[in-house]
Amino acid sequence: MASVKAVPQPDLVLIFWSRNPLVPGSARRIKSVRVIGNTSPCTFTLVPGALLINALNCLLDNDIGFKVVFRKNTSRISGVLLLKRRS
Repeated sequence: MASVKAVPQPDLVLIFWSRNPLVPGSARRIKSVRVIGNTSPCTFTLVPGALLINALNCLLDNDIGFKVVFRKNTSRISGVLLLKRRS
């Protein structure tokens, strides 16, 4: 009988972010995060209230291997990002 192997699934990160509408030019902050798979070693940057730029700098690092596959501004002050680890 032939052995059956599971196909490895990609690691995915869905980030919802927003800015403070009362402060022009305010930084984007993470509102919520959904992770499928593993985000190590960037897990500590993916917490509500943290700066989005810090999480992206970690995830998009060449050694970590994530890339943005979907980006959408839901309003002038909020949006969503979907990142996938390159296989």
